[in-house]
Amino acid sequence: MKIGIVCYPTYGGSGVIATELGIELAKRGHEVHFITYAQPMRLDRFQDNIFYHEVEQPHYPLFEFPLYSLALAGKIIDVIRYEQLDILHVHYAIPHAISGYLAKEILKEEKDVQLVTTLHGTDITLIGLEPTFLPLVKFSLDQSDAVTAVSKFLADKTVTGFKTIHEPIVIPNFVDTTVYHRMECTKISYVALSTKALDISAPVQRMACVD
Repeated sequence: MKIGIVCYPTYGGSGVIATELGIELAKRGHEVHFITYAQPMRLDRFQDNIFYHEVEQPHYPLFEFPLYSLALAGKIIDVIRYEQLDILHVHYAIPHAISGYLAKEILKEEKDVQLVTTLHGTDITLIGLEPTFLPLVKFSLDQSDAVTAVSKFLADKTVTGFKTIHEPIVIPNFVDTTVYHRMECTKISYVALSTKALDISAPVQRMACVD
């Protein structure tokens, strides 16, 4: 399949998971297109089947603030149209879900792209509940072909906070166990830290694995 992934390119959890997911999908033979304003931090090596499309933000004196949501929607339209994407997977609802929906609607006579929205946390529990954003987030979630959340707690908060039509599918964040794995340790040592250096009154200890 040809999959478009929209995410923030920073070290935040949503960007990390989105990038790692795209890398794993590419390893399985899918064609993955990242659409964002900068190259994702985790996309630091060449890999077949992965493409990056930069969202350029035009600057015009009339507009005091950048129109990123519209610029993103325009770039998504371009990528869907010229790369013939099958799925658009947006990570973090604001503003990605709205931009994705707008692009999907504009192209509905040309291409039936499935829109998947993944919720990561503060897009639902904090900023998404702002009165200005709440109706926009609810609409974009209801219009998505599928909605996923990284925890059962977040899925429940989405239903209660936004009264969504469908309950999000829970897909927990993942770890590549070929890279990150448990370290064999037979002894545990508690190492006291300098409370004076830390400027705290209670003694502090940390666990360390020793040979």
